[in-house]
Amino acid sequence: MDLEKYTTRLREDLIVAATLGDEKAQATAAALAAATENSARLTLLSALSDLAAEISADLGDRTVHIALDGTEARVDIRRTRGEEAHPTFEEMTGDISRVTLRLVENLKSRAEEAAAQSGQSLNSWVSGAVQGALREQRRWQGYGGWRPERPEPERPEEGA
Repeated sequence: MDLEKYTTRLREDLIVAATLGDEKAQATAAALAAATENSARLTLLSALSDLAAEISADLGDRTVHIALDGTEARVDIRRTRGEEAHPTFEEMTGDISRVTLRLVENLKSRAEEAAAQSGQSLNSWVSGAVQGALREQRRWQGYGGWRPERPEPERPEEGA
């Protein structure tokens, strides 16, 4: 959401209101409008953040976050941390199978460091990374967004 159109409207409304006064009042209003534009943007962001908190309270399993990027207010909806920390019933009750994973040494070392920093074994860390990637894929597919590319079916060559 671009906040600039709202701050521009506030500035223009102030300038229009100043047309009732003389040239000095109009110049003062224009200077005040320019000086308060950033404050107006932050006030709008504060109002949006309060709204996000109210919506988050009603959602329960998700939270709404607002961030300012230049003049753009970005909305981000996230699952609550407590829910992500607990595996689903399917994840807890599935059969365990062994997988051989081949990684280049540099990548393996970095994964081991990341696992150690999070207090996990490499196996648990990789398992969590796979679960997170699958959740993300489901989320994007649910929104009609990214889907993995399917390879084209092989076609027999002509004359074969």
